[in-house]
Amino acid sequence: MPVLWALADPKLGEREVLAAMLEVDAELVRARPGLLLISDKGFASKTFERSLSEQGITLLRPSRKREVLRQGEPMLKKVRQLIESVNDTLKGQLDLEQHGGRTVEGVGVRVAQRMLALAAAIWHNFQTGQTVSRSLTAYH
Repeated sequence: MPVLWALADPKLGEREVLAAMLEVDAELVRARPGLLLISDKGFASKTFERSLSEQGITLLRPSRKREVLRQGEPMLKKVRQLIESVNDTLKGQLDLEQHGGRTVEGVGVRVAQRMLALAAAIWHNFQTGQTVSRSLTAYH
């Protein structure tokens, strides 16, 4: 379930953007003990993981080639496929090439609308016990 999102300059590093998001919304993180962050190998950094751990966030990411298999990694492939499916659906619905936002603020509003719709659909599907919980087709 998305709980934070941001539009960021693609020149910024993913870790830096996430660190800034967690700093800005620190109360949101504190209100959710045991938060699990699922990421890719780009978030590999002992310093970054230590910072997440200090905030009560557990990082689940694939191990690098020379690393020992990380705890929880076997379940990661299945979970990441779900995430990729949701992201693909979201990107398809966003159609950023034709988003209709004429200003930076307009793009932000359009993306925020889609993120809210995505979160609402995921929550609704979960609450109503839908067999395909990541499908947004009915809400398109």
